[in-house]
Amino acid sequence: MTESLAFSGDLSQRSVVAALVVAALAVALLVFEVVARRADGPARVRVVGSGALAVLLLVVAVLRPVKVFERATTVGARLVVLADTSRSVDLPSDRAETRREVAERALASIRTRFRDVRLRMSTFGRGAPAPLAGTLADAPPELSSDLFAALESVARDTDEAPQAVIVLSDGRLERPVDDAIESSVRAALGRLEVPVHTVSLASRELADAAIRSVRLAGSIVAHQPAKLEVEVACTGGLACSDVPVVVRELHLDTPPVERAGGVVAVSDGRGRAALEVTLDRAGRRILEVSLSPPSGDTIAENDRRYVTVDVARDRVRLLHVAGRPTYDVRSLRTWLKSDASVDVVAFFILRTRSDDVAAPQDELALIPFPVDELFTKHLSSFDAVVLQDFDAEPYGLSIHLRRLADYVRQGGGLIMVGGPNAFVSGNYAQTPLADVLPVTLRGITPENAVDPAAFTPGLTRVGRRAPVLESVLSLLAERWPEMPGTNVVGDAREGATVLLEHPRRTTASGAPMPVLALGETGSGRTIALTLDGSHLLQFSSFAAESSGRAHGAFWDAMLGWLMRDPRFEPAVLELPSGCVAGTATTARLRAMFGEPGAEADVTIERMGTGAKVKDVHAVFGDRDGLIELPLGVLEAGGYTATVRLGVQGRAAPSRHDFACEVGGDEWADPRPDPNRLAAIAKATKGRAVTPEGIAELPLPQATHVVAERRLKPFVPPWLWTLLAACALGGHWVLRRRAGLA
Repeated sequence: MTESLAFSGDLSQRSVVAALVVAALAVALLVFEVVARRADGPARVRVVGSGALAVLLLVVAVLRPVKVFERATTVGARLVVLADTSRSVDLPSDRAETRREVAERALASIRTRFRDVRLRMSTFGRGAPAPLAGTLADAPPELSSDLFAALESVARDTDEAPQAVIVLSDGRLERPVDDAIESSVRAALGRLEVPVHTVSLASRELADAAIRSVRLAGSIVAHQPAKLEVEVACTGGLACSDVPVVVRELHLDTPPVERAGGVVAVSDGRGRAALEVTLDRAGRRILEVSLSPPSGDTIAENDRRYVTVDVARDRVRLLHVAGRPTYDVRSLRTWLKSDASVDVVAFFILRTRSDDVAAPQDELALIPFPVDELFTKHLSSFDAVVLQDFDAEPYGLSIHLRRLADYVRQGGGLIMVGGPNAFVSGNYAQTPLADVLPVTLRGITPENAVDPAAFTPGLTRVGRRAPVLESVLSLLAERWPEMPGTNVVGDAREGATVLLEHPRRTTASGAPMPVLALGETGSGRTIALTLDGSHLLQFSSFAAESSGRAHGAFWDAMLGWLMRDPRFEPAVLELPSGCVAGTATTARLRAMFGEPGAEADVTIERMGTGAKVKDVHAVFGDRDGLIELPLGVLEAGGYTATVRLGVQGRAAPSRHDFACEVGGDEWADPRPDPNRLAAIAKATKGRAVTPEGIAELPLPQATHVVAERRLKPFVPPWLWTLLAACALGGHWVLRRRAGLA
């Protein structure tokens, strides 16, 4: 408890000052009057003394002085510390340590310097700052460093306003930008007028060659060349002139394919080159852009960048090879030709090499069937290949089956349609192409390769829910026409999706035989349809009920799924915070039929080797088909996430490609920027220091918090009034006697 005196217990400081000023003027006027009237000496003293006493008592009667009894505590000032945790703080500093380690030392110095201050430690990167619970080593790295958003969040905080803000960073900030630092900082702080002190974590430029940026000059369309602008920069005095750059496309289980190469001419530390890139496959693709650094390069991680591009398609380019002109072949070819979005190259084989037609070879065809040319030179130009009732062996296709299988693994699509010359009857068993089909062909003899008995295909549990058959089932209502026989195949491969199955036939394992199966192989997709009667969806008494529209809907869905059309994907995998190599990555999985209790299996494989990195199993809750998946810590490179949804049966696959970078844009420019930090401090009347100068930062004033306050007047207020009245009366009498009335 402390005791003090106060002029008044209920008047403001301005009122007290005004009363004292009026009193001083009154006494001054009184003295002036007495001197001007030339009163005698004793009377002059009595009049001035009584007047001054009367004025004093009148002022005291107005102010009513009191004794103040307080019980209070002193609380340290509030200080907000914002530590940059973007990827750039993991770069080397001026010493043999990282900028993050320098920031850790700086935080320790701040705790010592401001030990009597209430500190709120936070980290900033993207969005609002996050509380710092442990050390900076425990804080996950951010892909950006937005100081503007962090200051804006501090200013809008409803808690007690801070007396100052301290920012620890290397200056590589996304915001505020260089040309509007003062206005940006003031706009972020709003009405919060506090100094922002900055601590620079590094000042020395590193000797480094880096890919500063990779940009697309327009969009990428499959099979059409596009310009890829690559910018290379050399800093820290590193000697650079001509820097070789290579662009490769990553695939799942095959080596990267070089798509472009060139030399970037570097002048004054920077250089650009436009490389022409042609990609054959539509959809999401991962490009690896790398440079060959000169001697003395200190950061190897920014010599390689991974770019995710979405390749569009002008038209789907399709190779349709058929063995004989059946109704099924004709219906499919007619539909392909009628679709303006499909560019189809169709070949019909009307005879085999063993046919004896008693005519020269050059008179038996308008053009020769270009097997070698199609499956060597032009194969990569097609988005998908349809082999319909086609025997591989008589037409010299067998020697190209390995090439066709590699084409699928590198992102191509393949549909094998049934018939007397397909699957095992088409001599595809024991060939490399059989390994990429979604069904097995082993253990089936040529004599038993075809079952001519009519049957009606049955939907599997997955088929009833799969998006790829949704448009077809809306027309058929889960009913299918009777089919004139089927090819005999084995079990579906692991990870394949069986949509239609035979009602009577079983495989060697006892499972129903697949009739329509979808599969993922490497970077490509394959479809196995053991029927040659899909034309019955268009021309039959059964098809009349749907006006024949089911045939077009069926093949549109098959091609759409093969081309990874989002309409037919059962799941979507997103990385909301991106993927940073060396740190934990979290994905968000959204499934079209992820009802509560449904299961999902996600397999992460590394591109280039196909090596399995991680398996994640999750169960959908009640969040509308949305779950969070921890993918763990991944290394730099390209990855493929294959999602299999356990939907009342065999899992349905969905593939999603993504890339992880060590530093990304944060490491593309490793130069620290202490000048920007100094400008931020100057704009807010703060100080810009190094970690060694933290002791020079001013200490904010403590806050005095009163817990209890009591007032006690010296005398009752009425007594001051009475005394003032008496003093005024006595002064009036003395003025009369002195002749001043």
